[in-house]
Amino acid sequence: MSGRRARLRRCRGEGRISIAAGCVGIARAGLEAAARSVSQRKAFGGPLSEQQGVRFMLAEMAREVAAARAVTRVAAAAKDRGESIAEVSSIAKWTASDAAMRVATDAVQLLGATGYSRETGVERLMRDAKGAQIYEGTNQIHRLIVADEVLRGLD
Repeated sequence: MSGRRARLRRCRGEGRISIAAGCVGIARAGLEAAARSVSQRKAFGGPLSEQQGVRFMLAEMAREVAAARAVTRVAAAAKDRGESIAEVSSIAKWTASDAAMRVATDAVQLLGATGYSRETGVERLMRDAKGAQIYEGTNQIHRLIVADEVLRGLD
């Protein structure tokens, strides 16, 4: 691979790590907004946060945030060590943007009608997460990059 192509590939990988980090922020913001909302809203005689189904959703959202953060940190550490980051940066971008989309969508759901309105800002998280699944290579492209790297490792 020429030096120019290698630098370009590395820059793309670094950009994908940055997008993954932004997606972790989107997901975390969605989780926090949802947790605040369900703690304040009353339903069935108490805070909505006391409902088991709601608590399960919050727990799954927290898991998504933690997984996205962990894989993003792995990618950033590989970059800092000067390792090849094509595969790990694609995994980080793909994982984190999908997590951001799931968490933002669940946050909208948990906030109800206000989650879909512009007044809370949660609907923007969902739009930003969708964009992140598309730019710097769609998540379908990242599946191909990861598969290529896995197969290249067999040579």
